[in-house]
Amino acid sequence: MSGYVEMGEVVRNEQIGADVWVMDLYAPKQAAEAQVGQFCNVRLTDGTAPLLRRPISYANFDANTGTITLLYRVVGRGTMLLTRLVPGDTLDCLGPLGQPFTTTSSMLLIGGGVGIAPMLSIAHHLKAHESAHVILGFRNKSELFWADLFNNLPVTVHITTDDGSVGTKGFPTTIMPDLLQSTAITSIMTCGPMPMMKGVAKIAMELGIPCQVSLEERMGCGTGGCLGCGCDGKAGKRYKVCKDGPVFAADDVFFL
Repeated sequence: MSGYVEMGEVVRNEQIGADVWVMDLYAPKQAAEAQVGQFCNVRLTDGTAPLLRRPISYANFDANTGTITLLYRVVGRGTMLLTRLVPGDTLDCLGPLGQPFTTTSSMLLIGGGVGIAPMLSIAHHLKAHESAHVILGFRNKSELFWADLFNNLPVTVHITTDDGSVGTKGFPTTIMPDLLQSTAITSIMTCGPMPMMKGVAKIAMELGIPCQVSLEERMGCGTGGCLGCGCDGKAGKRYKVCKDGPVFAADDVFFL
């Protein structure tokens, strides 16, 4: 799928953490067709700096209101420009792009940082026969605002922090084994820092539970044309994260 180019109208653009923002855009074509795990590629200016679009995962999409929700962290000039948008402004938005997650009846969703966005999308769109536990990994209690995004959603949230200031001290992988033994999880989905995802995938593989990972890469086009977001797969295969992913079976891209 190559997606639609829409001039999304900003409905909301709010700071929710030290360097984290949430934006709602009126982009009805994308809102109607997006699937969990997909993303959009936004163009920040009409000029050449920054030149390339920025990929941002859908944190939610609502066909009834025609809106999509994006979570982003300010890491440079491009994302800083996003913070200046106010309701009524427009943003050039290409999407939906990429391959979605394949959901199952009982899921474990594990997110860290802005990788929490696709987990949030799944939580918003659980089907009647689906359930989910969510593990969120933070450095300390100052990042608890991420957990607030799951308030009033039909999921069970578990929190870990590096320093133990809230939840369980450790990492998401610290509590994974016990949680998997006490629940009937049928699949695992994860997105976040690479070491975290590899740790999650390793435990999943050891226990024989299917695991899907969402990879985050810099992208030029978002449609598979520029070859700028390649990653190595098994048997020497080379994948385009934007088109073949961002969601992959863990054992297709991780060699553990």
